[in-house]
Amino acid sequence: MAKQKQEKTNVMRILDQKKIPYTAHFYDESQGPEGTREYGVHVAAALGQDPARGFKTLAARGASKGIYIFEVPVAESLDLKKAAKAVGEKSIELLHVSEINAITGYIRGGCSPVGMKKQYPTVFHETALDYDTIYISGGRIGAQVELAPRALLELLGASTADIIVS
Repeated sequence: MAKQKQEKTNVMRILDQKKIPYTAHFYDESQGPEGTREYGVHVAAALGQDPARGFKTLAARGASKGIYIFEVPVAESLDLKKAAKAVGEKSIELLHVSEINAITGYIRGGCSPVGMKKQYPTVFHETALDYDTIYISGGRIGAQVELAPRALLELLGASTADIIVS
């Protein structure tokens, strides 16, 4: 993958403002199986990253109509029952693609837990804490940030749980 033009995103500006160290990574989003679970794995491979350290952002609505954000490794799938339990809901369902921008301020594929229109309860898969750094979306397709998971969880007031399909 060719490198993307390297300009700061809102995610990067927020991390700068909060003095949270990160490394920006850019990639050419025009290549790869966009819209599939394999896309995150493809991006990680193209950037020489361990896909277990790359986390994708999934937005969901609970039975109570509350919005929740889940961060799972790019090669994994969210377990809706485990996710509901982690946030104290009877059930949850992923947001429809058409709702993502209105609720988060991001487009599908460029959604980051940092800098959403509103800070929603956020849960990372527990493996995030197994690494010194993890990768999340930089706030647009073609950009990622690498940072310490504990600093990220503290910034977001996030928790961790086992939320992936076993």
